[in-house]
Amino acid sequence: MPRKLEKLRNIGIIAHIDAGKTTVTERMLFLSGAKHRVGKVDSGTTTTDSDEEEQNRGITIYSACATFEWDDIHINLIDTPGHVDFTAEVERSLRVLDGAVVVFSAREGVEAQSETVWRQADRYNVPRVAFINKLDREGAEFARVVNDIRSRLNGSPVPIQLPVGQGPSHIDDCFRGVIDLVEMKLITYSDQGKTMQSSEIPEELQVEAEAARTELLEVLYEFSDEMMEKAFADEPIPSKLICKVIRQATLQRMIQPVVCGSALHGMGVQGVLDCVKNYLPSPLDRPPVEGWNPQKLDQAEFRKPDVKEPFCGLVFKILPAKTGDFYWVRVYSGELKSNTRVTCPGQGKKENVAQLWQIHATKKETQIESVTAGDIVGVIGPRNAVTGDTLCDQKALIQLESIEFPDTVIEMAIEPESTGERSKLADTLVLLRRQDPTFKAVENEDTGQTLIAGMGELHLEVIKNRLLRDFNLDVKVHKPRVSYRETISSPVEVTGECHRLVNGQQLFAKLKIRMEPDEQVDAGVSVRTAGVAGKLSGELMEAVKEEIIARGEGGGVIGSFPLTKIRVSLLDAEVTDESSEMAFSIAAGEAFEAALKQAGPLLLEPIMKLNITTPDDYHGDFVSDLMQRRARIVNTDNRQGMTFIEAHAPLGELFGYSNAMRSLSQGRAGSSIEPLEYEPAPPEVAAAFAL
Repeated sequence: MPRKLEKLRNIGIIAHIDAGKTTVTERMLFLSGAKHRVGKVDSGTTTTDSDEEEQNRGITIYSACATFEWDDIHINLIDTPGHVDFTAEVERSLRVLDGAVVVFSAREGVEAQSETVWRQADRYNVPRVAFINKLDREGAEFARVVNDIRSRLNGSPVPIQLPVGQGPSHIDDCFRGVIDLVEMKLITYSDQGKTMQSSEIPEELQVEAEAARTELLEVLYEFSDEMMEKAFADEPIPSKLICKVIRQATLQRMIQPVVCGSALHGMGVQGVLDCVKNYLPSPLDRPPVEGWNPQKLDQAEFRKPDVKEPFCGLVFKILPAKTGDFYWVRVYSGELKSNTRVTCPGQGKKENVAQLWQIHATKKETQIESVTAGDIVGVIGPRNAVTGDTLCDQKALIQLESIEFPDTVIEMAIEPESTGERSKLADTLVLLRRQDPTFKAVENEDTGQTLIAGMGELHLEVIKNRLLRDFNLDVKVHKPRVSYRETISSPVEVTGECHRLVNGQQLFAKLKIRMEPDEQVDAGVSVRTAGVAGKLSGELMEAVKEEIIARGEGGGVIGSFPLTKIRVSLLDAEVTDESSEMAFSIAAGEAFEAALKQAGPLLLEPIMKLNITTPDDYHGDFVSDLMQRRARIVNTDNRQGMTFIEAHAPLGELFGYSNAMRSLSQGRAGSSIEPLEYEPAPPEVAAAFAL
């Protein structure tokens, strides 16, 4: 039976690593009755961290889906990683979700990955609520985190709860409950948070609660004339009206309701679930999904979340398996039934839908016969679709915007120990690439090595462990290396010529090009042809473009690294009866190679954003170490005995940094590293590749 769309919530849990996302998810499952025992991250018993690597490391690596009921609401919840190396899992989840719960640690506040996931949610226009977790920790400070959300994230946090006390149980004013500013009640918890008691606010907390409620209402007056009129008339404002206005403002992304608690002790998670129910959108609250007709690219297509509309859905994750890949699909419109056929416009092919499954964690749970608009489902049957592809009705074609993932910054060479392992390794890497869009693998036929590329050291280490442990491959693994890029430093004009006798045929072509650096070109080489319009036929023009693009893909002259931010303009051409496509391909290739050498080749190195949290005692040691790593310190902040350092450093200087950081701080510091930009490498780094 189809679910009522207004009763459906597709949400994600997003946050910085160690803010408590998975613990929040476990408490939600426990409180909803979907689980009878709360799993623990430290013991590897959580529902969503089912992979062995996740359990060993105590972190989330792969996004996982849990489905459960809360009151009369059905929730599809995706728990996402917090580590920056696996940010693609957050990217693909937010692309298909309707709302998000952003978890912050009350002690650390807004951290590096908090900013990343917040920007991702902004990019996909995802309404969100904030949960300030770990209020039972030493140094917890609710008001500071709210201010951080406002100042560092440009958010509009609106507390609808206040903590009663802050800090661990051994101090006098420990965290022991919350004040509900909508109902103006004190909420306390027992029985692992499953039992919630509501009582009147104590007299000693009344003034603080009244002031916070006044602030809440003053924010909400901007969004409701009815509330404003009641305020002018000095009439009481009913809680139902307050909830209604909070919901409207949240759906419009004008505010983010803020609740608080301690997920580890089950305190406050009910408030998060109530926020999901009351304030986050159902599929009906989101605008129709927009795409285009792949046969008429200028024709926009829209699909409403309605079972009567033609079917369309987006593949946002693939779990490869030898028995048949398991596709995660967000259904945006219409109905999808098992044992049917759909179209994948991105691949230009038809796909079978053999089986439909409800997803639980990363596994199949219950086989179903059909699924309707707004839901998330696991599909077995397709063979050609990749992550970001659209599946749609064969009679009503639509292609949705795909999912963009960041470029890789780090590489590692692997090679099979025996010839027999080579084909097995190649097949396995194909499987892994289907699962992880940020993982790349290219085989070097000359050396027999395969270069695998990823988002960071941890990302490649997880891949390596899977190859050795899960796939039982006998491979030799080399040290990681930096993914450099090459560009040019100055513009140059070059003429390429072809005067050759090939198979008894005289060939002639003359082509003048201009090669110049261009920041607007994101990757590779861009070609402009306006200068030779009318001088070259369509076939000759196409031959020239194909040759230049192929030469660009062949890499640069310093270390054959990928070229980037280069524009080539075709300025002039000379054509005779002896001109041909081959002749102009030769002339274009010679012109390109000559220009590349004359234009001042420049090596670019990836610069990483490094965020460090360390006790004040080790601040000086970290600064000295960063200076030796060619880092630029861009921001330093001190809070309650802790120093927060933001630095920009070359990736090549950061290999093994987690071990160095632990050594510098006796294991008391933490850090996160994420790609920032590419910058020119110093001459001594470039010179190393000329040896």
